[in-house]
Amino acid sequence: MSFDKLKERNLGSGEYIQVDTGEYPETGWAEFKQVIKRTLSVELFKGLGITFKIMKEALWKDQMHTVKYPIEKLPISPRYRAVHKLLGLLESGTNRCIGCGLCEKICIAKCIKMDTKIDEESRKEVTEYTINFGRCIFCGYCAEVCPELAIVHGGRYENASEQREHFVLKEDLLTPFDQLQFQHEYDGFGAVSPDADDKIKKTPLAY
Repeated sequence: MSFDKLKERNLGSGEYIQVDTGEYPETGWAEFKQVIKRTLSVELFKGLGITFKIMKEALWKDQMHTVKYPIEKLPISPRYRAVHKLLGLLESGTNRCIGCGLCEKICIAKCIKMDTKIDEESRKEVTEYTINFGRCIFCGYCAEVCPELAIVHGGRYENASEQREHFVLKEDLLTPFDQLQFQHEYDGFGAVSPDADDKIKKTPLAY
């Protein structure tokens, strides 16, 4: 299924088989007659005929209607708020996070914890950054207020685990250093919109 078809999935636009069920019985005797009528009729074979027709299309015409998860996955919308992702700088390989703490302050569920320190170059360095996904409600406020676009909502939505401590690992959010060259600007929730430059109000410089 393509991404366009996924966005246009409307229940009223599909080709559905309408089954005439007749009038609903209101009395017990009417229900008994309905059961006897359906038992002696060939409605069972009509239903099996529809099933075999769809199965024939899936087996011989390659018109499969199911998704073989987890081998196949449906595309998700760019606005979908999945598991967070921390991006890095392509030039230096360091994190984009400057330790401003806005994401921690705006978090409704109080699931973001951050510790910072001043490094040798008198810059603020983030020493610990954790998100408790057991409490996170995936509201997206942290991605909206981030001034450096360091935290966005990625495309990974399989976040089930048997232990609660597995929900607060920073290493799962960071982009590995050896894969930093393959990092691209994520166009999902929290990223810059394509028409961001047109929305900026251009003002004359003070000098």
